[in-house]
Amino acid sequence: MGDMELRDYVAWRKTFRRSIANYEYYTDFDKVIENTNKYKIELNILNSLIGSDDIESEFLELLRDYPKILNVIPILLAKRENEIFAMDDEGSFCYDFKKANQSPEQYADFMKKTGLFDLISKQHVNNLYDYVLGIETGLDSNARKNRGGHLMEKLVEEYIKKTGFEYNKEMRDSEILKKYGVDLSNLTNNGDVTKRFDFVIKTKNYVYGIETNFYNSSGSKLNETARSYKMLAMEAKDHPKFRFVWITDGDGWKDAEKNLKETFDVLERMYNIQDLENGVLKQLE
Repeated sequence: MGDMELRDYVAWRKTFRRSIANYEYYTDFDKVIENTNKYKIELNILNSLIGSDDIESEFLELLRDYPKILNVIPILLAKRENEIFAMDDEGSFCYDFKKANQSPEQYADFMKKTGLFDLISKQHVNNLYDYVLGIETGLDSNARKNRGGHLMEKLVEEYIKKTGFEYNKEMRDSEILKKYGVDLSNLTNNGDVTKRFDFVIKTKNYVYGIETNFYNSSGSKLNETARSYKMLAMEAKDHPKFRFVWITDGDGWKDAEKNLKETFDVLERMYNIQDLENGVLKQLE
């Protein structure tokens, strides 16, 4: 759009969305339950230790009869790794919970020093399955950032589909050259750097490389993203066949206004969700 420079940054920025979360964004309970059920048998065996008056000896007995209970100990500490390192005045140890590499007594020492024996024997938890279900729910919250990115990509793709233009997802510069004959070597330091776009649209006159993101919260990455896209916009500005598009939104930008505005001032095709709703992609030349 040739009149993009006429837009007012302040007015445009005011239309940013606080969130694009749907109901499935917060916790993927299917995944949480699936992950917890992997440990169901071992957790039920360990449940026999709840309230134990002699948990160390009972643990050693269980470990002898059911060695697979070792597999679930990391998740009791909200760890997914099979190896855990720990050290104190008695030395440093690497515990392997997939294939035992320490004596049963050393694993009991681990349980004692990490507080797991107290947690179980003093009945701070009544059911280890429920306890791990809670841990998995907490760990799943770490995936929200990725889910947020996928939500934005899905939203953008719906608007791209409405344009009727040919498009590709996750397309590299080498693939753009092969499919459309558009050379982006000036954007990739003559091929030294590989550039991948979230979407690539082919219209009658141009190939459009699209990057998209949504930020719920602030962070140093936002400034870095804005600076890199500003540079990309300047490098692509005079390309005869290629145009760069950045679609972004989210309240996370409130602490990175300076860099966002600097990019807005040089990037002709910088859009947010409201722009998509207003059909801006249909106007690509």
